[in-house]
Amino acid sequence: MRFARFVHAGGVSFGVVEGEAGAGLTVAEIGSLPFEEVRFTGQRWALADVRLLAPIFSSKVIGVGRNYAEHAAEMGNELPKEPLIFIKPSTSVIGPNDAIRLPPQSKQVEHEAELGVVIGATGARRVDRAGAERAIFGYTCGNDVTARDLQRSDPQWTRAKGFDSFCPLGPWIVTGLDVSDLEVRCEVGRDPEAMEVRQLGRTKDMIFDVPTLVSYVSHVMTLLPGDVILTGTPAGVGPIEAGDTVSVTVQGIGSINNPVVTLE
Repeated sequence: MRFARFVHAGGVSFGVVEGEAGAGLTVAEIGSLPFEEVRFTGQRWALADVRLLAPIFSSKVIGVGRNYAEHAAEMGNELPKEPLIFIKPSTSVIGPNDAIRLPPQSKQVEHEAELGVVIGATGARRVDRAGAERAIFGYTCGNDVTARDLQRSDPQWTRAKGFDSFCPLGPWIVTGLDVSDLEVRCEVGRDPEAMEVRQLGRTKDMIFDVPTLVSYVSHVMTLLPGDVILTGTPAGVGPIEAGDTVSVTVQGIGSINNPVVTLE
């Protein structure tokens, strides 16, 4: 199933996205959180008539650094012996078509396309691989936007990763997906008809797979329902500028597109 959070004339709701692309998608409202028992309200809208938001509330977003060997190499780093994790604040989260705002403190902001893992209703604390798999609710697209110059200058990554708008998530959460070998793509450009492919990787090339990451993080901090783990980015990260649009696509999920603007 595909779970979305969206704005309609009556307010903000969660819903299930129905139909196939090109055939007129609809979203059916549910009267519950996505990871609870699904209760349809009977209300439906054409997807084109609503505005999608980030698909879930997260108490925290956990990023994973250097989880693809080629990306570690392009950054001049050795491969980590265990997952390298960091926190992105919930205030960095934005949804589809929301603007990535370039802060004046940085002269080099870059995209990082990633598979996002959404934790389900039971959460996770000190779980093994099997427990990690049970804790996963679904998956979404993510962009770990990073101020690369600040990442190099600061002794830790909070500022470089934590600006408002530095964590696009969406367009929805997909459940029941085999994520062992999915394409992860990032395109950047100013013309929707002529986007440049910057990143093109596959999840099978992760150094640490999804259950390993969930288990590892759960031994550091309790994962709560709705928390998101970004699983690392493939090679090809690069700068984004005001006027660009960044599109992150994960096979089997969809795409999230975000314009880039200068923070006034």
